[in-house]
Amino acid sequence: MVDVDELVPAGPLGAFLDEHLDDARGQPLTVTKTGEGRSNLTFVVRRGERAWVLRRPPLGDLPETAHDMMREHRVLSALVATPVRAPRPVVACADPAVIGVPFYLMEVLDGVVVRGDPPPAFAPGDRAVMSDEMIDALAELHRVDPDAVGLGDLGRPQGYTARQVKRWTKQWGVMATRELPDVDAVRGWLEASVPSESPSALVHGDYKLDNVVFAAAPPARLVGILDWEMATLGDPLADLGYLLVFWPEAGEDTVWGVPLPTQLPGFRTRAELVERYQAATGLALGDLTFYRTLALWKLAILSEGLYKRYLAGKADSEWFAVLERAVPAMAARARAWCGA
Repeated sequence: MVDVDELVPAGPLGAFLDEHLDDARGQPLTVTKTGEGRSNLTFVVRRGERAWVLRRPPLGDLPETAHDMMREHRVLSALVATPVRAPRPVVACADPAVIGVPFYLMEVLDGVVVRGDPPPAFAPGDRAVMSDEMIDALAELHRVDPDAVGLGDLGRPQGYTARQVKRWTKQWGVMATRELPDVDAVRGWLEASVPSESPSALVHGDYKLDNVVFAAAPPARLVGILDWEMATLGDPLADLGYLLVFWPEAGEDTVWGVPLPTQLPGFRTRAELVERYQAATGLALGDLTFYRTLALWKLAILSEGLYKRYLAGKADSEWFAVLERAVPAMAARARAWCGA
């Protein structure tokens, strides 16, 4: 286990905050690791009566263009003036000399992240509202005009899905620790099945139940979307397909072998999510097999990268050991979905 002060040295961080923030200047500072994130690392920084969330890249060798803290901070800054439910950024540091890597601070959102059973304060009847909030918050993001908020150059929406297949094929070449024929079979199917036309929007890239914050007490309200590291301009249906991958229904097994909250009574079905999203955005959805398959295939490749860091001793949790079996399971399921 890596020491927190090695990841975020309190002394240099305190000096940086003294220079850039008026709040609690000169007071003792504490840093505590938080969250279950498997990629970028998240910490709570406390100083006097103030607290912030700090985000920094993970340990180990990183893929090119990944874990760009300044880009993530830029996206959050642009969203402040929109209805999108995102935490407000506080300050960013591009200089790796301060704590060893670029980082940024954002506000602390008061609420809970649902990874297991919803908090006891929520009754089963609240779960339908939580489901609706997931779709409504996603639709709010996809309705943002990127040019109007200064993000028109964040990415190239034209050809987004084709580039995704190409990019993650390249990533597999970097991440792979073993031969998995299912990954290659799905890649071939995706290359041949890229939609000829697709809508464009600001997309999150990692939108799922445990990447949002709900108010801690009823009524069920989604108060913030977290983990913006993969945000770009692209096909909004990729976000929807990704959400559906993480939305198993009662009686279904999961690639991780553990139940997920959406299998509990009261959560909407995937079909109901799709219906609400279509009504909220006005997009013609059609068959979402391509988007669900793309999402699970990408997840397998991303997870293989996490597993590679684990094998190299660069992971900060023993949880990563599950990926020895989970990655092949993801790839096999993606292949079954598309029939490759």
